[in-house]
Amino acid sequence: MTRSTGPEGAMPEVLSLAQIQHLMRVEFSRAQRYGYPIVCLVVAVDQLGEVRDRLGYDVKEQVVDAVIDLLHEQTRGSDFLGRLPDDRFMIVVPHSVPDQIRVMADRLVARQRELVVPALGDQRLTLSIGGSWMVQGETLFFDDLRGTAERCLAEAGVAGGDQVRLMAPEASL
Repeated sequence: MTRSTGPEGAMPEVLSLAQIQHLMRVEFSRAQRYGYPIVCLVVAVDQLGEVRDRLGYDVKEQVVDAVIDLLHEQTRGSDFLGRLPDDRFMIVVPHSVPDQIRVMADRLVARQRELVVPALGDQRLTLSIGGSWMVQGETLFFDDLRGTAERCLAEAGVAGGDQVRLMAPEASL
């Protein structure tokens, strides 16, 4: 389900897998050329598979919609949000450095803990976030940035979720 922007009250835009990957490559190339920082975040809702198995697909989609709203509320208009396979998200954050991203990602994790989805009752779901960055063109390939963010997300999940893991691509070797 891809949302599109529109008149007031319309759902915010979520890019498809192809769109977010293309946009990430374009922004990555610009960041390399012009020397500005860029960050790639990969976000997963912890326990989402359990929600789907226990309460069904419609409730899972309600959770996903609520998370999309949260991600849009807590990111800038110049950031890009796309939906990845397995109900994960990628956020492309141009012109941001790791310290700024740490603050944003920690805020997302904290706000998710407060998120109320009526169909879940009292159950609260958490987020895991993995991220990587490039500052001043030191990373050569977009795939290094995304791959490091994916590995950080996996580490956050193995560690129990509900946390942020960030790492520069060079540190992941």
